[in-house]
Amino acid sequence: MKRIVFHLILLHMALLGSLSMLAQTKAPETITMLTYNIRHGAGMDNAMNLERQAAIIKACEADVVALQEVDSVTNRSGMIDEAAYLAQENEMVGTFGRAIDFDGGKYGVAVLSKEKPLSVKNIPLPGAEPRTLLVCEFEQFVFACTHLDLEEVNRLASVEIIVNEAMTWDKQFFLCGDWNDEPDSQFMERMKEWFTILSNTNGDDVLYPTFLSFPADEPNRCLDYVAGFGQNVVKRSSEVLNEPEASDHRPVLVVASTKGWD
Repeated sequence: MKRIVFHLILLHMALLGSLSMLAQTKAPETITMLTYNIRHGAGMDNAMNLERQAAIIKACEADVVALQEVDSVTNRSGMIDEAAYLAQENEMVGTFGRAIDFDGGKYGVAVLSKEKPLSVKNIPLPGAEPRTLLVCEFEQFVFACTHLDLEEVNRLASVEIIVNEAMTWDKQFFLCGDWNDEPDSQFMERMKEWFTILSNTNGDDVLYPTFLSFPADEPNRCLDYVAGFGQNVVKRSSEVLNEPEASDHRPVLVVASTKGWD
């Protein structure tokens, strides 16, 4: 009898373990993504204040965050590892992607995430100032962050590199960042051949040029985007946050899912 009870206990524990693993690997219903050019912590008042940027990120409760213009232990930012600081303040994992060496440290982009990435790539992109594509793989999706060059020729040259990377994954690939271009550009037309723009479109993929994110105090340009590779993504909501002071860009928040998650 004791042996039977013992085996039943073992079976129960094994069942609980299996259910726990299922819960961990189950696809999410939605993913909340934030993209934010933080201007190395400096606001429109030029004051360094990572605390207010950390508070903005926390209020969004995003699953993943794409950050641009991030300093890593530079003199101008007081030798702070900004990605690590913002991750710690939000109880997230910080992943930094170096674009260049700068002022005693490094400068580039970063991803904050609730989960630790399974793998990370940092892929060089063309630019008068070198650029990068930071790619973080997670259990159910891949999340990439970039800050593209000011020159259109370099943005156009980046499209093939980005698309080739997206095509290597059998998971949904999301791309966020400051693309330094506006909705009606040649670059954006090329991107729309491959990506569904989630941050400023309606259901018919019509771009809204009034979805403005720069400059933060009186925005007149749309430069910051969230997109999903292919046509399998569904936008649930999107907004430019009314934040006019903490950086020179406003944050962009998107809730999305894929048709496979429904």
